[in-house]
Amino acid sequence: MSVLKITGENFENEVLNSSKPVIVDFYADWCGPCKMMSPVIDKIAEELGEEVKVGKINSDENMELAEKYGIMSIPTIMIFKNGNLDKTFVGVTDKTSIIEAIK
Repeated sequence: MSVLKITGENFENEVLNSSKPVIVDFYADWCGPCKMMSPVIDKIAEELGEEVKVGKINSDENMELAEKYGIMSIPTIMIFKNGNLDKTFVGVTDKTSIIEAIK
């Protein structure tokens, strides 16, 4: 499964109304640690396939979402289940921890 581009316009539909768990990566193009997380997020999307949705939100382009969810530092990975925020990881995080949080 490919990684979705999530914006303020599609956030409610793709994340809050999703029947599957959703991994959301808040990032910015200029952020070094975010670039380190990008292949990890891609690998999770590939490995979990249809079990989950995986999306990225550019926090510079979607400041209202970053503000709403209290993003103070990036990368921030959030896991939503049934439309509710279930778990948050701040900074570079290993793939295993994210996958365990989803299950």
